[in-house]
Amino acid sequence: MPIFLWKGVNSYGDKRSGQHEAPDEASVHSYLKKLRITPSKIKQKPKDIFEGIALFQPKVTGRDVVIFTRQMSTMIDAGLPLVQSLDILANQQENPAFKKVLREIKTDVETGTTFADAMKKHPKMFDNLFCNMIEAGEIGGILDTILARLAVFMEKAMTLKKKVKGALTYPVICLGIAIIILAVILIWVVPVFEKMFADFGAALPVPTQLVVNLSNFVKSNIMYMIFIVVAIVFVFKKIYATDKGKTKVDAMLLKAPVFGDLILKVAVSKFTRTLGTMLQSGVPILEALNVVARTAGNKVIEIAVFRVADSISEGRAIAEPLEETGVFPTMVVQMINVGESTGALDAMLSKIADFYDEEVDQSVENLTAMIEPFMMVFLGGMIGGLVVAMYLPIFKLGSVVH
Repeated sequence: MPIFLWKGVNSYGDKRSGQHEAPDEASVHSYLKKLRITPSKIKQKPKDIFEGIALFQPKVTGRDVVIFTRQMSTMIDAGLPLVQSLDILANQQENPAFKKVLREIKTDVETGTTFADAMKKHPKMFDNLFCNMIEAGEIGGILDTILARLAVFMEKAMTLKKKVKGALTYPVICLGIAIIILAVILIWVVPVFEKMFADFGAALPVPTQLVVNLSNFVKSNIMYMIFIVVAIVFVFKKIYATDKGKTKVDAMLLKAPVFGDLILKVAVSKFTRTLGTMLQSGVPILEALNVVARTAGNKVIEIAVFRVADSISEGRAIAEPLEETGVFPTMVVQMINVGESTGALDAMLSKIADFYDEEVDQSVENLTAMIEPFMMVFLGGMIGGLVVAMYLPIFKLGSVVH
C-alpha cells in the first residue's frame, strides 16, 4: 500500500504535516477530514530504491522494541484502541524496517488476527517470551499492564547484557591489539634488524636468534596460519550448531575458571526474572518454563529447565527437580522452595533476580579489576621482550666490531 505525504492546516489555523498509508489520495482526504485538517498538499511518497534489499535496511534494535512496548502500554492504558495505537506508532516510527513491521501487524489486527498472533509472524523482533506474554495479557484483559512489565523486563535484560559485554570487550580488544602489534614486528620490523645483524658476521644472542627464527616462521607460514584459524572457527561453528556440540561447549563454559561463575550468575538472573515476569502476567507455569528454556541462552540450562517442566507435569513441585539438575545454586533452590510454599513464587523469583543482578555487577567489577593489570603486564612483557631481544646485539656492538 502506498504512503502519502501531506501538509495542511487544522481548525485552529496551525500548520501540520505528516504521512499516511492509504490505497489512494481520496482515502487520505477522508483521513484528514476526520482529524479536522484542511490539506494544502498531498503527494505519494517516492519509493526507496534500496527498499527491497535487506542489506541496506537498518536493523531493529532491542531499544526500538522497548520504546514501542512502553509507548503501547501508555496508549492502551489511556483508552486508545489497539489499531489506532499501532497506526500512531507506525507513522511516527523513524526506522523504516520497524515501521513496515508495525504496519503489517496493524493490518493483521484489523482483519481479525489477535495481537499476539500478528506478532508471532515476526520472530526476529518479537520472541516467544514476548508473544506468550502478550497473549496472556489479551486473554486476561490486562494488556497495558503486561506491556509495562515487558518494557521493564527488557530494559533490565538489556542492562545486564550490556554490562557483561562491557566486561568481555576490554580483554578482546587488548588481545587483538597485541596480535596486530606482534604481527607487524615479526613480519616487517624484525627482518630489517636481521639484515643489519647479518653484516656483523657474529653469532646472535639466543633471545635474538629465537625472535629471528619466529619471524622467519611467521613470514613463511602466514597464509597457512590464517587458513588454520579460519578453519578452526568454521569447524567450531559447525559443531556448536548441533545440539550435542552446543551442550558440550556450554558445559565447558559453565566450568571455565573466572568466566564460568559469571556465566552461571547471568543465566540464573535471566531464568528467575523471565519466569517471574511470566508468572506475574498469568502465564501457566508449564508454558512459562518451556518458553524460559528456549530463551535460556545456554544449552545446559535449557535441558535442565525442560527436565523441571517434565517433572512438574508429573505432579511434582518445582524446587526438588531444580535441585536434582545440579545446575542451580542451593540458595536459589531454597528460596524458590520458600516462595512456592508461601504462594509467592513470582515475587520470590523477582527478588532472586535482583540479588543476582547485583552479584553480576560485582563479578563484572572484580573481573575488570583483575584483567586490567594482567593485560598491561602481558602487553608490556611481550613488546618489551621483543624490543630487548632485538637490541641485545646492539648492546654488544663493541665486542662484535672488535
